Amino acid sequence: MLVIVLENAPPRLRGRLAIWLLEIRAGVYVGAYNRKIRDYLWQQVETGLEDGNAVMAWQTATEAGFDFVTLGVNRRMPVAFDGAQLVSFLPLPTDDAVEASASFPAPREPG
Repeated sequence: MLVIVLENAPPRLRGRLAIWLLEIRAGVYVGAYNRKIRDYLWQQVETGLEDGNAVMAWQTATEAGFDFVTLGVNRRMPVAFDGAQLVSFLPLPTDDAVEASASFPAPREPG
């Protein structure tokens, strides 16, 4: 099983993936292909993504049962931890955080 999820992808890339995979929701593609085709499809994503972001997940014979790769800017960042692939969430920038950092001086070095 292979799943590719695209956000803010150009129509040209979405159409290219739709040739190989079934688009079950907007930007969500699924299929069952070997590693060679999977690598080819990811190369197409890398080449055509532009300013969007993407994730590709596939079934593997690992403890987790799957692996994944990401591309582009996203709040979810992959982190390797003790041999497992985890996902870390980056905080959303808020107006309060921006105002607070602008109104307080930077901390001084001791000494």
